[in-house]
Amino acid sequence: MLPRILGWAVVLGTAALAAILLWPQAFGLQNQWIAAHVVALRGVAAAGAGLLAALLAIGLLLGPGRRLIGALAAVLVLFAVGNLGILATRGLAGSESAATSESVTVLSWNTLGEVPDASTIASLALEQGADVVALPETTAPLGEEVAIAMREGGRPMWVHTQLFDEIAKARSTTILISPDLGDYEVVNDPWPGPPGNTNTLPSVVAEPVDGDGPRIVAVHAVAPIRWELRNWRSDLDWLAEQCAADDVIMAGDFNATVDHFAGRGVDGGDLGRCADAAVAGGAGGLGTWPTTLPELFGSPIDHVLATPSWAVESFRVLDALDDSGSDHRPIVATLSRAGG
Repeated sequence: MLPRILGWAVVLGTAALAAILLWPQAFGLQNQWIAAHVVALRGVAAAGAGLLAALLAIGLLLGPGRRLIGALAAVLVLFAVGNLGILATRGLAGSESAATSESVTVLSWNTLGEVPDASTIASLALEQGADVVALPETTAPLGEEVAIAMREGGRPMWVHTQLFDEIAKARSTTILISPDLGDYEVVNDPWPGPPGNTNTLPSVVAEPVDGDGPRIVAVHAVAPIRWELRNWRSDLDWLAEQCAADDVIMAGDFNATVDHFAGRGVDGGDLGRCADAAVAGGAGGLGTWPTTLPELFGSPIDHVLATPSWAVESFRVLDALDDSGSDHRPIVATLSRAGG
């Protein structure tokens, strides 16, 4: 009797843990250690649970305790199917739409400390017709090289950079903005921490000089490694505040999925008033990091977000440059004025 009771206790405990890890935001745990990492890799979690369920299914044929083993396998299958269902709902394809003179195309690529060279970045930006290029882990000199190459390709860009130091390239973030959007200036503080910036890695907040146009934010939040968890949560809170205005476009490496944004959205937004373009564009389930994993198993931590004043025409995760050296895939979104 006691072994049976303990067995069912294990099944119930596994079911409870699976429920928490499947949807941690229901328990307020989406930003906590372990849960934050499992939910970031839903594809991997689904595959792992499926493998364990398969091994248990073999055990059903070999030994006693079939009800307990069957129940445990069923829990794991439900966990795997739940994760795959969430990914499918968020989108596993993406969408394409031709840019127009009224739309804005936003490209973001974490360059892993400038591993891809300027010509590779510029060629991609020109190919995509980018009006905004967010480049976490990219210094001002490389940003200027990219802008020069884009100018020679017929698409001039202004370059803005925030850096916390010149020791590590990861401590710089650069944004390129087309003059067609007007003149922009950086308005946030060039040192770590709120109220003027993210904590460990810099973000760039640029606003139009004449006040006509969106606030554009190039994002680099710190990763949720154990000793940076507090800074990571603070970064997401600060980014939500940057998206509290009526007209904002954000792009970059958030080191967070839409699950981690939970609780930070207002007025129907995912983060502040901003909504995730990947979900709207049918690609919210595709992983952007790391490039060593297929998109289904990767983590969708690179984002383009925008306030309701913008409609998402298309969104794509680009995998053609997986061998370029960066561990992140570029993303590109085309936005248009909502109702315009």
